Amino acid sequence: MGTWIVRMAPEGAGPRLAVKDCIDVAGVPTTVGCPVVAEMAEPAANDAAVVAAARESGARIAGKTALTELCWSASGVNHWAGTPVNPRDPRRVPGGSSSGSAVAVATGEADVSLGTDTGGSVRIPAACCGVAGLKTVRGRVPVKGVYPLAPSLDTVGPIGRDVAAVELGMRLIEPGFTARPEAELTAARLGVLGVEGGVDPAIDAAVDRALAAAGVAVTHVACCDFRAALDAAGVIIDAEGFRCNAYLMPYLNQLSPHVRRNMERGARLSRADRADADQTRDQVKAVFRSLLADFPVLVLPTLAAQPPLLGQRGFPLNLLTAPVNLAGLAALALPVPAKGGVIASLQVIAAEEETVLAFGRVVEAAVAG
Repeated sequence: MGTWIVRMAPEGAGPRLAVKDCIDVAGVPTTVGCPVVAEMAEPAANDAAVVAAARESGARIAGKTALTELCWSASGVNHWAGTPVNPRDPRRVPGGSSSGSAVAVATGEADVSLGTDTGGSVRIPAACCGVAGLKTVRGRVPVKGVYPLAPSLDTVGPIGRDVAAVELGMRLIEPGFTARPEAELTAARLGVLGVEGGVDPAIDAAVDRALAAAGVAVTHVACCDFRAALDAAGVIIDAEGFRCNAYLMPYLNQLSPHVRRNMERGARLSRADRADADQTRDQVKAVFRSLLADFPVLVLPTLAAQPPLLGQRGFPLNLLTAPVNLAGLAALALPVPAKGGVIASLQVIAAEEETVLAFGRVVEAAVAG
């Protein structure tokens, strides 16, 4: 099936909205990209709160988009529902878990899409597919009617071809939303610590050129241990993901191998494991909040390297995104030009969505000029 789980024929003149198939749309079963769930699923009685708000704002539902099974992988690969084709490079993964949502806007089949982001699942596919994606502050956008993965981290956010489309997505789900007209062009450039091999120099260079083109005054600062933050996020996601999906244990052999591994690990995790992860989350949150007391935004790449080739093991795609989920902050993934056809994306982090979008708009205009 590829990009879409279900296509619809929207009538009217409002924006075409693609909805990730973990978010309820009235009258359509929510499969979460899982054959076991699809077998059980009844048509949703109501729209999820975020879909209802978007309809009220004039959005037309274009369909439900593909995702990785149970939202539990960042690759975007789904052998049951089909893997959306990365429009930037068909040889590479589209990124996930909101893969179809990113591809739908990248190919012009939707004006804006909704995805979910628990460890990077809006920003990662946006970065892989060369579009913009917004992780919202946890709690700002209601998750009622959204299939949970890790409730303490889950967020819903828009994906669009550019910053304007992402802003449109926010207005659809929160009427009256506006990014500030001007951004303060000062940023902390985060160093990536605790990562073997670091960031691909071509991607680092693309991010730095984009910031320079926009005239951003950059201060290089140390941040958290990204590997430790990623490990903590993994514990939290697997522990909560197991609890949310424990009803699927009798069907374990019908789930994809990576979901089986995640479920089995989640079942094994102890209270001590979770306590250690929560302690790391508190430390990461404190570091980010301290930096944001001195700088309006924090910047770094969205991905540490290019999207892996299909069928090949690569770096952890959520390495640079998961710490932001631990901190509960807003973050924008924004494509930036790179030499030699390299796929590169800038990540902008701040305390609120208005700030990252205003900053992103300035950088986007600078690299387009």
